[in-house]
This record gives sequence, structure tokens and C-alpha cells, in this order.
Amino acid sequence: MIFTIEETCDISLCRALRRTVFIEEQGISEADELDDRDDAAVHLLARDNTGALGSARLLVEDGTGKIGRVCVLPQGRGRGIGAALIRAGVAHFRHRGDLATVKLGAQTHALGFYAALGFHAVGEVYDDAGIAHQDMILSLAATEEG
Repeated sequence: MIFTIEETCDISLCRALRRTVFIEEQGISEADELDDRDDAAVHLLARDNTGALGSARLLVEDGTGKIGRVCVLPQGRGRGIGAALIRAGVAHFRHRGDLATVKLGAQTHALGFYAALGFHAVGEVYDDAGIAHQDMILSLAATEEG
């Protein structure tokens, strides 16, 4: 089944997806998942003809694009939706024209997934909401649009 990635203003739908994946499935506390950054972010939504399947949140912090809160519902996994969300996020930041780097905090089990998309691990592993993470970066200058 084909899916699309779009920018959305429906923050409540993105929060519902994140609740399912992060709070219910991964056991992250609501206090750790919810913050005051959603209104300042661009939200990406993946959907197919059955409905919403995943989302990601894009922010700019200290002159760097930041992709976060990436989630895909179980029924959407294995279809390339996560990779498409990351590529769309990178394309969004590249299109701005004023950023050189994109950063994300990867759960350590997903380091290979992000590395395959051009990201490189930096720094030490750290705990975020009880889950091991490591920061990863991608240089927009070193990647081609596509």
C-alpha cells in the first residue's frame, strides 16, 4: 500500500501517534513525552488510505535542524515509512537554505537505521526517558537532495 508524507497542523493527531508508540508501547512517561515544543515545530505525518501511520517533529535549535519524536505504528513498520519521514525532514531543513547540519537523538537499537540514511553517531550514549540514546548528525553540505 502506498503512503504519503505531508506537513500537518494536526498536532493532536501526531500526539496520539506518539502516545501509542512512546507511552503505551515503549513505556515512556507522559511527562517525558509531552513538552512545550510542539507549537514551535513543523510536524510531518505519514498516512495511507487506512489513516495516519507515523509522524516526526522538526525543530531548529542553535542553528541546527533537529528531527525528533519519530514514530511509526506497528501496522506501518517495515514499509519504509520511518526512512521516508527522516528523508522528508532532511529535505525540509535543506530547503530552508540556512542550516548546515541535521541532528537527532537515536535510540541505540536504531543506530544502524539512521546510519543507513547518512547520519553519523557523535558523543556518548545517554539516557533519555529510561532508553539509551546517542546523538547522530548529518551534514547537509555532504548530501545530495533527493
